Amino acid sequence: MKALAARRHHRFAPVVLLLLALLVTGGVYAAFAPTPANAETASTEDIETGQKLFQANCATCHGPNAEGSSTAPSLVGVGAAAVDFQVSTGRMPMQMNGPQAIAKPPQFDEEQTGQLAAYVASLGAGPAIPTDEQVDAELGDPSSGASLFRTNCAMCHNAVGAGGALSEGKFAPPLWDTSERNIYQAMLTGPQSMPVFNDATVTPEEKRDIIAYLDEQRDGSAGGLTLGSLGPVSEGLWAWIVGMGLLIGAAVWIGAKSS
Repeated sequence: MKALAARRHHRFAPVVLLLLALLVTGGVYAAFAPTPANAETASTEDIETGQKLFQANCATCHGPNAEGSSTAPSLVGVGAAAVDFQVSTGRMPMQMNGPQAIAKPPQFDEEQTGQLAAYVASLGAGPAIPTDEQVDAELGDPSSGASLFRTNCAMCHNAVGAGGALSEGKFAPPLWDTSERNIYQAMLTGPQSMPVFNDATVTPEEKRDIIAYLDEQRDGSAGGLTLGSLGPVSEGLWAWIVGMGLLIGAAVWIGAKSS
């Protein structure tokens, strides 16, 4: 004990303590940080086929090695989930330049999309395509998802996922026809103007809760007209313009009849 106490005042003691602290911090982070996606689960054949598809369809904008260009960003490190989202929704390849990529019928089938994703994932670690369990709405909690969605998403996508306008010609698309997998991947990768909600910000379980909430909105209103599901503004305008108009018309009609 005396020997240890004597070494506490050694001039190198602060350096040793700092190195130990950094080592412990790095170990804790490595243990609890989300595991990045890689191409280890993809076959070499898939990666090679994906590279050929990339060279033929994507390299013009993203560069021959996906390093990016003046017209398109680098894809190194974006992960398989980003590729699967963009390609399976038809946003990529783009038909024309614009404020944002528009969803359209996909150009590649599911197998080709997976091969493209495998190739891009092999270039650098990034978010993986979620599993079926992660996107299963039946396992989520819609009430928790409603709270999470209104806190993080409703300001752009509307309180029930009906979508909405953004600045500079951009928009947040409606989510009722978006697949559960692509809803998860959008949160994970942050396409277009959307922020990234990584697993440290919104956990995988919370993402599934949000999917469960949106899944309940697909059936429409619980009763009556949806009025576009655009929220209290459109409903208030309907009440004032139509409701008050009918009341005024009825009052004029009654007055005319009484005279």
